[in-house]
This record gives sequence, C-alpha cells and structure tokens, in this order.
Amino acid sequence: MTTFTWGILGAARIARALIPAIRAAGGEVAVLGVRDPHSERARAFAEEWGIPHVGTYDDVMASDVQAVYNPLPNDAHRPWTQAALRAGKHALTEKPLCLNAGEAQLLADTAARSGRVLLEAFAYRFQPHVTRLREIVAGGELGEVRAYRGAFGFGLTRPDDFRWEAEKGGGALYDVGCYLVNLARLLLGEPESVTAQARWTAGGVDLGLSGTLNFGQALASLDCAFDWGNPPTQRLMVVGTAGTLEMTGVFRSKTETELSFRVQTAGGERTETFAPHDGYAAMVAHFQRAARGEEAALYPPEDAVRQARVLDALFTAAREGRQVPVER
Repeated sequence: MTTFTWGILGAARIARALIPAIRAAGGEVAVLGVRDPHSERARAFAEEWGIPHVGTYDDVMASDVQAVYNPLPNDAHRPWTQAALRAGKHALTEKPLCLNAGEAQLLADTAARSGRVLLEAFAYRFQPHVTRLREIVAGGELGEVRAYRGAFGFGLTRPDDFRWEAEKGGGALYDVGCYLVNLARLLLGEPESVTAQARWTAGGVDLGLSGTLNFGQALASLDCAFDWGNPPTQRLMVVGTAGTLEMTGVFRSKTETELSFRVQTAGGERTETFAPHDGYAAMVAHFQRAARGEEAALYPPEDAVRQARVLDALFTAAREGRQVPVER
C-alpha cells in the first residue's frame, strides 16, 4: 500500500498532535503551507517535524498530496478547505468547520461534487469512552434521558490570540462550546430549539455563553467560557428516568492517564475506566481508510451542517434574547 500523503496549512499548536497521529496511521506530511515560507518560524517547524517541503497555501493546493489538514483560524476554514476540495484533496478541517451553516453547506456540496472526504476534526469522538457513553444512553440503562449538563471552559490569557477577534471567528462557543453541542447531538439526536445568554467582550466576542437545547423530552444545558481559570474544566452529567452518569475530562482527545465515568442506577453504582488512548491517531486512521474507500465516513459533511445550524441558533438566541428554532 502506498503512503498516504498530507499537506498541513499553518504551523498551529494543534498540528503538533496531528503530525504524530498521521505517522501513527501510516501517513506522511509531505508539505507545509504557510503565509510566509521564508519565515524562521516556518522553517524551524518544518525542520523539527521533518517536513521536506515548505511553501504557501497555494503551493499545498498545487502539490500532489492526497489530503489537507486545515487548523487555521476559524475564518480561514471555509475558503482554504473549499480550495483543497476543488484541488482534488480530501480535507480534515478543525472545528468549527465554518462560521455558519451556509458555509458548511457550501463545503458539503463541494465535497459531494469532488467525490472527496470532508471531516470536521472532533477527535474526541474517536475515544473509546465516547463510544461507551453512546452505548449506555442508547441501550436504555439510564432510562429515558431527561437532562444533559455539560461544561467546558478555561482561562484564555494570551491577548493576541485570534480567539479574541470576532472577525476571525473567535469566542467560547466556537472554541469549546461546540464540543458540548456535538456530544449532546451524539447522545440525544437533533434539538428542536435553543435558548442562550452570553457575556460579550467589547469586541463582540462571547467571553462566556450558557444555553439550553430542547430535545422534546430532554433538555441539554451547556456552559462555556474563556475566564474560568486553568486547568480546563470539562464536566458531563446525563440524567435519566432510571439513573445518572457523570464524567470529567470527557472531551480530551488524547489521554496519557486513565479516564473514568460513574454510573448510578437503582441496581447500584459502578465506575468504568479507560486506558490512555490517542483519539487523534484513531481519527486520522479512519479518515485515511474512508479516503481510500475502505469504509464509509462515520461523520459525513451533513453532520457538520447540522452542527453549524445549532451553533447559529445559539448565537441568535444569545443576541436576541429569545427561543430560536433549529433549522432542520
């Protein structure tokens, strides 16, 4: 089998997790695309990771790599992912896939026309504890779910971080709240409507946002923020008519130590524990198999479109102070 080749856009911190994952899955990074290929930072990054070629973003599109990983600031996800798909590359793009559902649909349509795989890079979904969470909820051990409570926040202390810039798609909902929405959808399906409130910076970025997703018989509450301090807070509680499940660290994409969650029902209480696991490597391996036609994509572009619709509704609800239906 020939080596699966990748191009990476930018030298973002998250790329340091993806490059080892690509190599663990039998792939290789052949080219790094940056704004200034002559910058010392780009050259040092390429040398550190053994990437043979450094060029511009356009050079990546013109290369013969099979896939492109896009971890650029959020406002650059749509244009450069679309460019990759149009160039015949498969595309793995960091969350959020786009800044609104219209952009997400545009990428989904482009992927369909090009016949290429497009995946929103929620690596936590490829952790075994998430598979088990879904099994427990779907299997009915908790009864009918009535409440989902999720929290994800941390202290963002770098003043020059793009996540403080509204025009670049900054804000807590796009950065960490999207995980809470994504897991709620994995466990409960698609919400009917949402409500939300936010704390806004002077620049129009949501410093903190709290929302509720209405699933009919279940309500999912979520809280996300950039000013909770560190280490990051990641908490989940699922409450059903027959039991509860609680977990911390639920959105960790790569674990160096064990993770566990606690289940309590009328039959007693137990803890399930999961060994360290690299969700990035599992995600990349699946992506490469899907790109080769060896298996169907677990999360097709339409899933990212539905995710974006919920985020759109939450932003509208927070800005307008009303309940907002989610587009179906």
